[in-house]
Amino acid sequence: MADSNYIKIFENSFKSNWELPAMTDYITKEEFSYEQVAQKIAHLHILFSALNIQRNDKIALVGKNTPMWGITFLAVQTYGAIIVPILQDFHQDDIQHIINHSDSVLLFLTDNVWENLDETKMPNVRGIFSISDFRCLYQAPGEAIQKFLLKYDVAFNEKYPNGFTRDDIKYVEKDNDELVLISYTSGTTGYSKGVMLSGRNFLANMEFALKTDQAGRGYRILSMLPLAHVYGLLGEFLVQIGAGAHVFFLNRLPSPKVLLKAFSDVKPNSIFLVPLVLEKIYKNQILPTISKLTMRVALSVPGINTKIYSEIRKKLIDTFGGNFKNLVVGGAALNQDTAAFLDKIKFPYVIGYGMTECAPLVAYTSYADYVPGSAGKLLPTLEIKVLSDDPYNIPGEVLVRGDNVMLGYYKNQEATDAAIDDEKWLHTGDMGTIDKDNNIFLKGRCKTMLLGPSGQNIYPEIIEAKLSNLPFVAECLVIQQKNKLIALVYPDFAAMDEGHVGTNDLDAIMEENRLQLNKLVASYENISKIVIHPKEFEKTPKKSIKRFLYENISNI
Repeated sequence: MADSNYIKIFENSFKSNWELPAMTDYITKEEFSYEQVAQKIAHLHILFSALNIQRNDKIALVGKNTPMWGITFLAVQTYGAIIVPILQDFHQDDIQHIINHSDSVLLFLTDNVWENLDETKMPNVRGIFSISDFRCLYQAPGEAIQKFLLKYDVAFNEKYPNGFTRDDIKYVEKDNDELVLISYTSGTTGYSKGVMLSGRNFLANMEFALKTDQAGRGYRILSMLPLAHVYGLLGEFLVQIGAGAHVFFLNRLPSPKVLLKAFSDVKPNSIFLVPLVLEKIYKNQILPTISKLTMRVALSVPGINTKIYSEIRKKLIDTFGGNFKNLVVGGAALNQDTAAFLDKIKFPYVIGYGMTECAPLVAYTSYADYVPGSAGKLLPTLEIKVLSDDPYNIPGEVLVRGDNVMLGYYKNQEATDAAIDDEKWLHTGDMGTIDKDNNIFLKGRCKTMLLGPSGQNIYPEIIEAKLSNLPFVAECLVIQQKNKLIALVYPDFAAMDEGHVGTNDLDAIMEENRLQLNKLVASYENISKIVIHPKEFEKTPKKSIKRFLYENISNI
């Protein structure tokens, strides 16, 4: 980075990339150059100043990935306030709870979110603005926001009588160790924790991303992950804008059809995915093809199999636009069978492991250095410790310490003390081992680990990954009842319709799946029964199943 200060990175980027395209709405095609983004940020700074917004005041932001979302985010950061990004998919009560818990004084949102909120339940909010055009939707009693907006342009022209130039860009002086963002891990009162992230946390991630060629001046990036979460925020936005890249905001539900068209149009230089995308492509497109008898025969012949794998590899690369230098998979563990096939065809993806509390990276490995089965290599800005008598062979909880680790949980000292010990080690809650080169091998979550009948450690995620690849399984969850393992399965009804499979056949199919699965796992991991779950499992914003809702299901 041109500067080792988090805020100054953006100041330098706007000055040096002034004439380049910065942000485009993929759907509407509306485009903003770095110059235009800087001007809009300057407008918002005048608004904040007129409203007497103070350094470190909290400002909440709710909405889809759009250029206006990005402009608002950067305006808050570069003014010196603290941004509170909130996932728009949260229930309205959860959004209001986060706004209140975070002490936010202003709220920027999309109009459709505003329709469902009740301003009387957010007493500390002084003003609410639409991010489509920054009009004021609500002002608290005694505020004069609407009055100021009538002379908004006059105030801008008075401050910049000769027009706004790159020399006018001067952002707040803020130390890297200061709080810049609060990220809520969920919306509900009982489970909500506000992760406090500093400029240093983001800076460590951004500098590493640049060194590993995840961003660069003139790169084209498709933003499709929710920017309210730090994986998408870091990979698809912060480091890209800091480097002078061009970000295309998808601004639409990323269905397979929409994504394929967008990849073809944008031809991104770096891609950031959750495993689900690759797993669906493997299960729905690749696996049926390579499972055919004629294909299995062809793949058993040396030479021919190499050619077939090469063709599949090229087609998969073209699926993602054919122009990427990095395709990063993170946010959850990649299904092992999917990973094994991608490794076999030499598909150039990379693995990242992280968590919100590390903004987000903990480990990452380039394609050339990737160790199969690992979750990547520990970042150079972190130390690692595994709570095990033999951390190379026996899983234990993974602990990390360093520049990436959060400041703590907002207004929750008890949770902070439980997560970060007296020696500043962050307890990740993940079980794993390491090798001599600090490659991390994850087994599952500490809280989800089950004990077998003879005390064996059972990691349900590993069993679920295998079950997910069997016929007509859309989602699954392995739970333990009376020392027996039971799999809850939400069927793939779309695949059933396509294959003309009726619901009356499901029990027999799932029993065959159970028998097949038990051949693939250890005896103490055998599933005693598969139970059909009639609807999709409820999930967290990161699309992980909320296990706690299903662990004590009765009558199954």
